[in-house]
Amino acid sequence: MQTLGIDLAAQPEKTGIAWLEWTSGGARVTELAVGASDETLLQGMATANKTGIDCPLGWPREFVAFVSKHQHDHVDVEPGLAADWRRRLSFRVTDLHVKSTVPGVQGLSVSSDRIGVTTMRCAALLSQLAVLGDPVVRTGSGPVTEVYPAASLVRWGFSHKGYKGTKAKIRRSELVDELLIAAPWLDLGSYESLCRATDDALDAVLASLTARAAAIGLTDPIPVEDQRAAEIEGWIALPANGTHLAHLLAPR
Repeated sequence: MQTLGIDLAAQPEKTGIAWLEWTSGGARVTELAVGASDETLLQGMATANKTGIDCPLGWPREFVAFVSKHQHDHVDVEPGLAADWRRRLSFRVTDLHVKSTVPGVQGLSVSSDRIGVTTMRCAALLSQLAVLGDPVVRTGSGPVTEVYPAASLVRWGFSHKGYKGTKAKIRRSELVDELLIAAPWLDLGSYESLCRATDDALDAVLASLTARAAAIGLTDPIPVEDQRAAEIEGWIALPANGTHLAHLLAPR
């Protein structure tokens, strides 16, 4: 099995991409790079067994309806605290699900934060993938699933704090050490230094690991009541509670 992890950014220069080759004895990073064009991403998603992409696959339904109505008319504002209805415009159902089930993790708002620009690139990529004959199911049931590396780390028993950015090299290097201790079967090879150097590369590897979890059924199921929202807004694949990196190699 080959899994692909994509740490998507608005521009190719900051986009990380990681290929993992899985065998009965371990997983090996066969390719890892920071700087990936749309063409490279499309080719990878079209050929990998499962791709994990760190980017929202859609926008909140209520936000889309709100903006659409505002284009032609006055919007309806619910009575009560403004923060309540604005929260539903800002965050998808899956974002709120992650916040309530993964301690200390709060994702960015795709409708009111800069990640929206990255999501525009993602939407264009998914459209091009569909033209190639590989339409994406936003629930993650197909060959592409949405992932969130910080949440995956927490679910696997690691801290997600302090490893991002150019000034976080020490903590990032510590995290790589922790991952390799927990998963001695994970072979980063010559790409280990790149994982220590930039979180774009490390997040791509984490996205690829989460893609493996999704591919072999080691992620949370979507609650029945949230299925429709997931189909429209996208759904973040969360490693199931109680699973560890070791389970990726030898599923329970």
